[in-house]
Amino acid sequence: MKFTEFTISTTSEASELVADILWQYTTYGVAVCDYKDVIELIECRRETFDYIEEDLERAKETGALVKAYVELSESETVAAAINEDLNRLAKNAEGNVLVGTLETTKRVVEGDDWIEIWKKHFRPIHYGKIVICPKWISYEAKENEQIIYIDSNMAFGTGEHETTSMCITLLEKYVTAGTTVLDIGTGSGVLGIAAVKLGAKKSVMTDIDQVAVLSAKHNAEINEVASKCEVWRSDLIEGVSDIGDLAVANITAEILVRLTGDITRQLQRNGTLIISGIIKSRLQFVIDSFKACGFELIEVCSKGEWHAVVMKNVGL
Repeated sequence: MKFTEFTISTTSEASELVADILWQYTTYGVAVCDYKDVIELIECRRETFDYIEEDLERAKETGALVKAYVELSESETVAAAINEDLNRLAKNAEGNVLVGTLETTKRVVEGDDWIEIWKKHFRPIHYGKIVICPKWISYEAKENEQIIYIDSNMAFGTGEHETTSMCITLLEKYVTAGTTVLDIGTGSGVLGIAAVKLGAKKSVMTDIDQVAVLSAKHNAEINEVASKCEVWRSDLIEGVSDIGDLAVANITAEILVRLTGDITRQLQRNGTLIISGIIKSRLQFVIDSFKACGFELIEVCSKGEWHAVVMKNVGL
């Protein structure tokens, strides 16, 4: 099967914003090629990262390349939509974030090509006790480390995004033994699986996309935690009967606000809510929306342009 590979030239700071745009148009994969990784490789000499993409020389000019893969038959329609979203990003980011040229190039690739590209870019990622590791790399856990394996057939969420890393760090802080966790918008299942690895009794994981549901189930199985992970196709937590002690949702601000009504019923009184996927301009809007439904602000974290928020369900 052939795919169109879209490559966007941008900056390191804006690379995840561009990646989020591209994820709207593909379930086949998005890769960020950041020139900073090359510098990190040279300085840190990471043994698990021994591949340098040839066209990173091009990324050196602006900072990063973001690549997405789209079925050939959809490429013309998708190209127009991506261009419109990139123009909107450039306008909204003006004066706040440097986005670079946003120059877009296309080429046709065989299906197996982009899988191999994705594999070569991936390396174990460390977040406290959690190590996210591709299944095809041999990694021996150090003392107190918990490995989460991600297989090559996954469609969403490798743990590299700043929002995911903040959520994992916060889960390590707030998950306690016996906790029931709601992972809303689970994607590849990384956060729900992490919660179980950190001691949660059970993770109830939901996603509206069937590809994500299958991916999360598969990753729960290869991590040998499927018995503690329930994965459902659901619009947020619609139809979910479990009451959580902790809920985590790494999605966009507007969709997070849609959660405010249901989450008060599905989260225990004094239960913890971890939310991310929030840019600075939407941060107060999200906090105020949850406060209006009986949530108390506990802490706010940030990485780059992204924020994560911890709140408690104290009730009205």
